[in-house]
Parts: sequence; C-alpha cells; structure tokens
Amino acid sequence: MSLIRLNNLSKSYEGKPVLREIHFRLSTGDRVGLIGKNGAGKTTLLKLILGQETPDQGSVEVDPGICLGYFSQFSELNGEVSIQQVLDDLFAEVHAVEDGLLEIEIEIEANPASDRLEHLLVRQADLLERMQHLDGWNYQYKIDTVLSRLGFNPEYRVCSIDQLSGGWRNRAALAKILLEAPDVLLMDEPTNYLDLEGLTWLEEWFNAFRGALIVVSHDRQFLDRVANRIVEIENYHLQEYVGSFTQYVREKPLRMKTLERQFEHEQELLVLEAEAISDRLEALHNPDRALKRKLANIKKSTQPRLVDKIITDIYQKLVVPADLCTLENISKAYGNQVLFKDLAFEIHRSDRIAIVGPNGCGKTTLLKTLVGDEPPDSGRVAWGKSAAYVYYNQVFSELDLNDSLSHAVNIVDLAYLAPRKQVNRFLSLLQFSELDLNQRIGELSGGQRARVALAKALLSGASVILLDEPTNHLDMTSTQVMERALVYFPGAVVVVSHDRFFIDKVATRLLIFEGAGRVQDFNGNWTIWKARKG
Repeated sequence: MSLIRLNNLSKSYEGKPVLREIHFRLSTGDRVGLIGKNGAGKTTLLKLILGQETPDQGSVEVDPGICLGYFSQFSELNGEVSIQQVLDDLFAEVHAVEDGLLEIEIEIEANPASDRLEHLLVRQADLLERMQHLDGWNYQYKIDTVLSRLGFNPEYRVCSIDQLSGGWRNRAALAKILLEAPDVLLMDEPTNYLDLEGLTWLEEWFNAFRGALIVVSHDRQFLDRVANRIVEIENYHLQEYVGSFTQYVREKPLRMKTLERQFEHEQELLVLEAEAISDRLEALHNPDRALKRKLANIKKSTQPRLVDKIITDIYQKLVVPADLCTLENISKAYGNQVLFKDLAFEIHRSDRIAIVGPNGCGKTTLLKTLVGDEPPDSGRVAWGKSAAYVYYNQVFSELDLNDSLSHAVNIVDLAYLAPRKQVNRFLSLLQFSELDLNQRIGELSGGQRARVALAKALLSGASVILLDEPTNHLDMTSTQVMERALVYFPGAVVVVSHDRFFIDKVATRLLIFEGAGRVQDFNGNWTIWKARKG
C-alpha cells in the first residue's frame, strides 16, 4: 500500500512551470533516486510532499500517522548545544525508562522488605520490557556508530553546532535524521561532504532501512547501490524507470529511440499537414503554381554537433609544457596530527590525479599547498616556468555577482580568443540557454553558479586545473560534460573527490591518504585500486 500519493500535481513560480500533471506513488520498501537537471524541480517536489509548498493544482496525500524526515543539502541545524547532546536528546523515552528503573532500584535497595516490593518488581519488569522494545540498551552504541562513520572526532562531538563549518553541520543534520529513523526519508544530496568510508556506510544503512526513501543525488554509484527506482524530472513531468541507475542508463536510450520514432511520424504528418495548408493558400492566390510547392520550403531541424567535438575545438590553441610541477619531500602537520610527510611526486601534461582518503586527512590542505595558500612545514613546491594553474573553488568563491554570465566567461583566456559562437556552444553543453547568458550571476542558483565557475576554470587557459569536490551541487548532465571536458583537457587535472564514478571516468592515477602522514601513489582509477586491494 502506498504511503504517499501525488495526484495530478502542478506547480509554477511567477508563471513559469516547474512541474505539470505529476502522478506518483511511494510505498514501504521503495528507494527512489530522484534525478534531473539543476532547477528541474527536485527540491520543489520534496517540499510539496512536506507541505512546505502548496501545489497550484492537484493534491498531496500522506497516510495519517506517517512520520516524514527531511534532510536538506543546506543544513538548518544550529545552536549552542553539541551534536552529541542533540543526538542524546532523541532518546528521551529511553532516558525516562532509565530514570524509572533507577528509582525502583534505589527503593528496593533502601527497603527490600517493603510491602511495595511486588508492585515494584512488576513495574520493573514492564520497564525492562519497554527498554527491550525501544532497543534502549544500545542507544549509546547507535550514537557512537553514526558519529564515527560520519567522521566526527571527539572534539567535534562536544563543541557547539554553531562552531562547526557548513560541511560539518550538514553531517550533523544527517546523523540526527538517521537516528530519528522516520517512516519516510526525503534526502536532498546527503552524500555531499562525506568521505568514501562514510559513503559506503550510508549505502549500507539505506539498504537496511525498512521504510521508504526518496533521495536526490548526483552520485551515480551511490544511486546504483541504493535505488530500486529511478524517477527523472524531465520537461516538467516524471519519467520512471524500475531498478538501479545502471538499469536507467540502459533503458533511457531505448525509451528515447521509441520517442524519436514516434516524433518522426508526427513530424512527417505535420509536414504533410503544413504542405496541405500551404497548397491551399497557394491555390487561392495562384492556382497555376499550387502543385509546384516544395517540401524544401519547410524548415528542417539540424543535428547538434558532437559533445566531444565542441570540447576539443575550444582547446585547440592551448599549448601545455610537458613538465608542470614538482613536489619535493613536502610535509604538513597541525599539532600532533601529521597530514602528509616527505611527500614527493611530479605533475606532467595529461596527468589525471584524484586525491582520495577520509575526511580531515589532508586532501584539501594538499591542494592549498599546491596553490600556495598553505606553506609546507618542510620541502617545497616548484612550478614550471611556463606552467599556470587554476583553482576551481577559488574561482567559485570570487565570482562577481554583479557581472553577467556571458561577460564573466568570455573574458577568460581561451574564451577571449575563441569565436563567441564557439564559446556559446560550450556553455550550452553546461545547460545554459541563450536567455541565461545575459543574467547577472547573483540571480543564478547555487548549481548554476557552480557551472559558471566550472566554465571559467575549463576555459582559463591554465596548464593545470585543481578541483575540490567539483561534483557537489552539479546536476548529473553537467557532471558528465565536466568529465568529458577534463578527459580531453590537454593539460593536467588534480581533483579531490568522493564520487567514485567520477574518479573512474576521469582519473588515471590516485594519491591515497592512508593516515599517519602516509600517501600512496597508485597508477589506475578507483575500481582498479579496489580490485587489486581485494
């Protein structure tokens, strides 16, 4: 039986449609991967289910008594209390039972011959049974497991939530909702800010979850391991595919081919209809020419250029030296925590290096050391004379919100030298329409701004592109375009990422942080490393 039902649902903002005539059912055991481009309406759909938004048409039905849990990619968790205290407070009923058992124990010890003994023993048995039902004996273990798996060290567990960074607040909010264990989980990008160990554990947790789940995620391997239904928002409607993300990838082309065949027939009929209308008009004005009209007078659609051709064309004028950067026995530590020690490697043209490891191990610090934001404790970073780098995250943070999208991109090196039409084709791959080009960056969504920064980095003319978790907040199509652009980029790429699918498609070399300052340099991608590791 379905827990949630969306009936003929439509939603618009300022006259612009987001969702139209949506029909959807969610039942116990469903694990739905909700996908779609940035701005397609994924978060709006979740908020309609939660009652935070009102549909223009149709209805949302949630079974009475169903508890909904919502995780937002922008954490609303705050306050002076610690995450340890927040999680402990979730078990208020367990604490009440503990208090009751303690009171009974104290009274029995004080007066074991009391005439209330029988009553106390009965009450004690009831409370013990209640404790067993609540699994109350294990609540501390549950809290410790969630916090450990999400990377919380002892210091972060007891400091106030207001002292945590945005990423750690997100993880704190995730810990809270997982321990609440509602009947239905609505999760908006829960994998952002998680390391690979945390991701693996979260996948296992969701697969063991007995309720229903709707998860918005751009992480394809995560969706492949968790989802048993993929629902894509496309052209304001829902398209549903049964099975994992892999099955979606296999089935969507078949569906598209069917639609293309249907469209071809429709197009032929429309052409014939248009021809008949034109013939009638021509016959009215010039009977002698009525039979001479040509189908060539009807405009025909042209096939778009190949994605890879658009990407490689714009990189034609970029010349990259062979040797780009040398790291000579660099070390970095904070207090007693050694991040990396005597780390030595070189970056050459065409290198595709992915830096992986648990949260807090030093991955981002290594990137900052490469760009000079963090000096090493020892050793040195030597960039080649003709080598230049661009740091995607810095580009993102320095976007001029008053600048237009088109101007911001076209002033960078490769875009400045390329024909405007060629640059616009490149931007169209990143889901930017002609109308978007003249918009102020400050008017764009977070995902759109991320794509602007990505375009500026890719077209910067730098020899090396450095990126820290670039797939966060990008939709799947934009991530796929980025992957193609990075694969064909003639320089070198150094990226920190937890997205295993992304790493497999881009990386040819891994720097694996193993702890205690050790970093392994491995030739291959994530899947090859895992296979060899066993």
